[in-house]
Amino acid sequence: MGVVALLCSRNEHKRRELERSLPGWKIELLDVDEYPEEQGETFYANARAKARYGRARAPAEAWVLGEDSGLEVAALEGRPGVKTARWAQGRHVERILEALQGVADRRARYVCELVAIAPDGRETRGTGTLEGTISEEPRGSEGFGFDPVFVPQGERRTVAELGEEWKARHSHRAKAASALLAALGYRES
Repeated sequence: MGVVALLCSRNEHKRRELERSLPGWKIELLDVDEYPEEQGETFYANARAKARYGRARAPAEAWVLGEDSGLEVAALEGRPGVKTARWAQGRHVERILEALQGVADRRARYVCELVAIAPDGRETRGTGTLEGTISEEPRGSEGFGFDPVFVPQGERRTVAELGEEWKARHSHRAKAASALLAALGYRES
């Protein structure tokens, strides 16, 4: 495949995870001084805005990727949702454990939207979700964000315990990447 894409983000963790989830793609971070504030009502709107921002600044021959993701918690009526990063303020684990202290319903899901814009301007979208629950305490050392407290449905370990290789195949971002590849017509071999 041999695609080089610029991810419209400063997040090295996301870059690495997407590169693992998009076989044959080389993902680099778009080097800009500042990104616009996320103002969309949906993950898709934010991902698309990032991709369009990147398309206007990237070399003409490059693909660009916009990504937006977050956590939706049942007991918090779907929050923090599209405001996850601002809500967590870098304290993802602490904030979610505080918010769910004494709460029995700990159902949650990760959501990811990816928008790729080809050099010719074609836009393609991939969506992924990962259902699970929030544990009572953090466990594991791999991953980032909520990974130490997010237990995927059907698992007993947190994403941080399951590790990077598991994430590359099963995370919400991996599922969005797989959907994106399918929408682009790529088949797994």
